[in-house]
Amino acid sequence: MTVNISNMTRVFDAPDGRIVAVDDLSLTIDDGEFLTLVGPSGCGKTTTLRCVAGLDTPTSGTITVDDRDVTNLPPQERDVALLFQDIALYPHMTVRENMEYGLKIAGVPEDERRESIEEAADLLQIGDQLDKMPASLSGGQQQRVALGRSLVRDPSVFLFDEPMSDLDAKLKRELRPVVQRITDEIGCPVLYVTHDQEEAMTMSDRVAIMDGGELQQAGPPKEVYDEPTNDFVGEFIGQPAMEFFDAHVESANGTAAVALGGHTISLDASADQLEGYVDRDVRVGVRPQHITVADATEGIEAEHVLDEPLGDETHSLFETEYGNVTVVTHADFDGDDGGEYGLVLERSETQLFDPASGVRIF
Repeated sequence: MTVNISNMTRVFDAPDGRIVAVDDLSLTIDDGEFLTLVGPSGCGKTTTLRCVAGLDTPTSGTITVDDRDVTNLPPQERDVALLFQDIALYPHMTVRENMEYGLKIAGVPEDERRESIEEAADLLQIGDQLDKMPASLSGGQQQRVALGRSLVRDPSVFLFDEPMSDLDAKLKRELRPVVQRITDEIGCPVLYVTHDQEEAMTMSDRVAIMDGGELQQAGPPKEVYDEPTNDFVGEFIGQPAMEFFDAHVESANGTAAVALGGHTISLDASADQLEGYVDRDVRVGVRPQHITVADATEGIEAEHVLDEPLGDETHSLFETEYGNVTVVTHADFDGDDGGEYGLVLERSETQLFDPASGVRIF
């Protein structure tokens, strides 16, 4: 079973003009693949999911499931299961009745309903909760019930619309492996929508990053983190975010280097590899964990602002000519407030981006 979104565009009419929510999106979700759509609010990720679910219709383009065109089919004819942000359990029904309701409406025999519900409840570790009412359950247990209600349908495609956004961090950590285990059991294409990059990075086979209705990059989590296709992806994926600096490309004896903050960083690249960018301005991007705090005579001049101890590491904030810069420092780092330091960027971890288009060039 494969889901294929081909050249899909969704345009909405608004009083002040047309809004392009999704712009010429092409994306494939393979059988058994867990793909997460992630991006800022308004990027088009939920609109994409609604079009796949049949709750919305593309303005143009097609959606196929296993080579079957479902672009204009209603939801009930698509064999998809959709788990919303709002759990929406029936408060007057027991857990068992909530989970079996869809099967009952579909005319599934009672014995089959019972078997499916008990099997799903065991997987979700809520077998002892089947005769309880939703109000007596914790938030995490209620979310498992909602997941089980979708699971028992044995869908061809599983869709998630920010199902954990209302849960606290502890519950999210508990539920992430549950969702992964359940979707592995089902083995169908999974499309998961979230604004939480931690969910996207820890749960997905592939991550698709959207911005302004357009797909920016799609790939395995490590790939989009290590090799962002543009500065938007570099800044959006990763916590703390990638830091950027304005710099100038120079060439010395055929080797490329960038000048910034009064010092020069040699690159693992020849001038030929950066053809067209020598003697031009670029944006330098580097992850905060690849910036070293040094003596004030080295690197970029920086004034210490504050430290945020996180136990195993510290996030230290510095003020520089490029604005505020966050550095991941040792757990025991304790900077002098207002003290002068130098920030040194790791040569091997330095990336270059075109200042106009934002595209990564090295």
